[in-house]
Amino acid sequence: MNVLHLLTEIEKHDPEVYGRLDSRRTAMRQFAGIGKKLAAAAVPVAFGSMFRKAYGQTTLTVLEVLNYALTLEYLEAEFYTTALAKSGLIPAGASVSAIQTISTHETQHVAFLRTAITAAGGMPVAKPTFDFSGGSGSGTGPFKDAFNSYQLFLAVAQTLEDTGVRAYKGQAPNLLGKGDVLTAALNIHSVEARHASHVRQMNRAAGFAPTVKPWITGDDPGLGTNNALVAANYAGEGTVSQATINITNIGGQMISSGAASESFDEPLSRDQVLVIIKPFIKA
Repeated sequence: MNVLHLLTEIEKHDPEVYGRLDSRRTAMRQFAGIGKKLAAAAVPVAFGSMFRKAYGQTTLTVLEVLNYALTLEYLEAEFYTTALAKSGLIPAGASVSAIQTISTHETQHVAFLRTAITAAGGMPVAKPTFDFSGGSGSGTGPFKDAFNSYQLFLAVAQTLEDTGVRAYKGQAPNLLGKGDVLTAALNIHSVEARHASHVRQMNRAAGFAPTVKPWITGDDPGLGTNNALVAANYAGEGTVSQATINITNIGGQMISSGAASESFDEPLSRDQVLVIIKPFIKA
């Protein structure tokens, strides 16, 4: 079997094949070495196994990814709409202006995703009924005062935005080769990152989290309070290695583990995110 020839032929029909696997260099090296490591009869089995990674049935469809994103956007849009309707919760001036802008963005994301799903022949998932207390519908969860306390409101807002950034990143592999859909998802992802940074700076300016930065350090939520309640949202952010390369003190530079983790943002899987947001949806 001429594995490299097969790979070249597949590339003609799917230019994104190397993105699905890993990289062109890695794929070529792996496939070139198959014949050296295995008997000829086993080569097709190994070949098929590697491509199940790229085209396996466990990969979410584009419509599933879009509806997953829509659910997250429903959550954020409803959260800000509810907060803005609460008189006196958000200080007048720059603070309320910023939240109004973020709220508008989230509402526009919802409208865009619904339109994109419909245009693709799908059915937009219905908006859930939310329980922003985090009590799975009981209304008595740990964040029950989020619309009565500006400090708690900002803590929840920061956590939702940080989670949204990681959630979009986690779905990028499922949209490889999808052209405009991937571009649109990345466009939303970058805006969510700006939201997260701005809310973090609002939290600091208000004095609620005096040491919080615009980015995440390690796996520390940086809220100043309620950190333990949202630990799952930041799990894995303390990673200091990228592509098997340890960034700490790389190249002889004085780079702390905190600085190494700040330099890269880590994705959250769909399953991780669904567990995180479940308490905010009424059963």
